[in-house]
Amino acid sequence: MTTPASLLHSKAFLSLLAIDEAVQRALNEDLGRAGDITSIATIPEATQAHAVLIARQAGVIAGLPLAVAVFQKLSPDINIQAHFRDGGTVASGVHVLTISGPARAVLAGERTALNFVGRLSGIATLTSDYVRHTAGTKLRICCTRKTTPGLRALEKYAVRCGGGFNHRFGLDDAILIKDNHVAVAGGVRPVLQRARAHVGHLVKIEIEVDTMAQLREVLDSGLADVVLLDNMDIATLTEAVKLANGRVVLEASGGVTLQSIAKIAKTGVDYVSCGALTHSAPNFDVALDIDA
Repeated sequence: MTTPASLLHSKAFLSLLAIDEAVQRALNEDLGRAGDITSIATIPEATQAHAVLIARQAGVIAGLPLAVAVFQKLSPDINIQAHFRDGGTVASGVHVLTISGPARAVLAGERTALNFVGRLSGIATLTSDYVRHTAGTKLRICCTRKTTPGLRALEKYAVRCGGGFNHRFGLDDAILIKDNHVAVAGGVRPVLQRARAHVGHLVKIEIEVDTMAQLREVLDSGLADVVLLDNMDIATLTEAVKLANGRVVLEASGGVTLQSIAKIAKTGVDYVSCGALTHSAPNFDVALDIDA
């Protein structure tokens, strides 16, 4: 039996509770107070339908567990056959899911299911493009908190489906000291001292720097675990890697594009965080066709 759990990417993180919550919220939004009045008015209750979810472009598929959850929540009598699992590479024109059951439920769930798969597959596909440009290096591509409000867990999951990695999920799971924190706290060393005095032994401390002088100050303090190198050009990133010499983890961020990622990877930094993975991923083209 096809279930949401059976289609999750084996190396990505997404709670079944998060799937259920997102699907319920999306269906509430679409079905409103009266349900799908078009289908109720035009389709006899006992009518059955057979449909296929088709990929209309090549890429990395993601969001299938949510699509399955959408249809199964609308009717326990819907039968779904999955031809791929999240994280799989699909060609244009292939059938991703085969769906059979009450026609009203199939039609009511169509747009919500496609919205999830289109959005998450777009993120996974773009992420895989970035990852491909880093082949042969140690660099890991990470997402950021620049996500759609309410969909962060899903979008970060899609990044994993595309071969990327997750940065922090929120303000509560790691310390990231940005330039404004440094300015308000009175400098690099004071802000690091305060952070180190407050955190437990399992909480990492990362600090953002935008000059080599700030990086030297961080390294001299010995109080940071990770340094975010903000908007530095390739020459400066290369110099920063040499200066750090493995004493801290280095993350590059700011203005990262598909055109620049390969050059950044060759500098030797450990991570790149890229907001474009989630805020600028184009929608993946998928469709639901009734197979008469």
